[in-house]
Amino acid sequence: MERLRRALPTLIKIAVSAGGMFLVLRQVNPADILDSLLTADWRWVALTFLLFNASLVLRAYRWALLLHGLAAPVRFQRLVELYFVGNFFNTFLPTSFGGDIVRAWEVTTDVSPGVAAGTVLVDRLTGLLALLVMSLLALPFRPEGFPAELVPWVAGLSIGGMLIGLLLLEGKQLPRWGGWLPGPLSTTGTGFVAQTLAAVQACGRRAVAGALLVSVFFNLMLVGWWWTAARALGLEISFTYLLLVIPILSVILLIPSIGGLGPRELIAPLLFSGAAVSAAQAYALSLLVFTVQRLSSLIGAFWYILAALQNRRKKG
Repeated sequence: MERLRRALPTLIKIAVSAGGMFLVLRQVNPADILDSLLTADWRWVALTFLLFNASLVLRAYRWALLLHGLAAPVRFQRLVELYFVGNFFNTFLPTSFGGDIVRAWEVTTDVSPGVAAGTVLVDRLTGLLALLVMSLLALPFRPEGFPAELVPWVAGLSIGGMLIGLLLLEGKQLPRWGGWLPGPLSTTGTGFVAQTLAAVQACGRRAVAGALLVSVFFNLMLVGWWWTAARALGLEISFTYLLLVIPILSVILLIPSIGGLGPRELIAPLLFSGAAVSAAQAYALSLLVFTVQRLSSLIGAFWYILAALQNRRKKG
């Protein structure tokens, strides 16, 4: 039973991805998806790969700004390494936040657990907040064919997410509401959650503002690699269109699965229906981005194994 309990998250992840892909392959001819992927322009695929990996370096710089705000500097190379390693673990853990847990755990060799968790949380929040603000600002300028049924979803997701994120960054209300929780879950005292919230607040406005600015550039790169992936498949999807649907795709990643595989493909035809993209093309686009991200994760795997071998030699 103990082994089953430990394996359950992985089993759920596999089941969700397998179920999602089973439904996808029932809706279209798999040969059509495969044909789109095999005829993709490798030059645009290579650019997609480069943009994705460059974004990991940029996000490491954003994390460095937050750590600097706490007077807890960590070598930039170390943060870049942890971002690539985190990307590797995102491939294997149930949600895209698995890599964040690994990053926070690994950096505790340099800073306290509260600082590690707090800066990782703010790092993630600033990226999401910037994306939601950019999407909300782009909504009035949506392309003519953008599906009308998606407008309230984009607006609601952006506004709701911004309010939650700002509440976490503001930091004064949560301690009042969560002080009754037991032990380490309490938002007051010296528990883990309280220390994490304290670290969030201690980053300072200047560091958070810098992280938000970096997040603007990161999200432009995020939209950019979806755009280059679309171009690799010969699809003409506007930058603004992608900026509006990517927040929804980002939320889908929270569903336990193998890197979003399955759930993201199921919703892709609806999201891209207003861009004159067929279901097979939408599936192919989503799978191409997934493949590029998985290939990038191999860099993190290599880095992680290399670091483990070096540590073993030091201990030996």
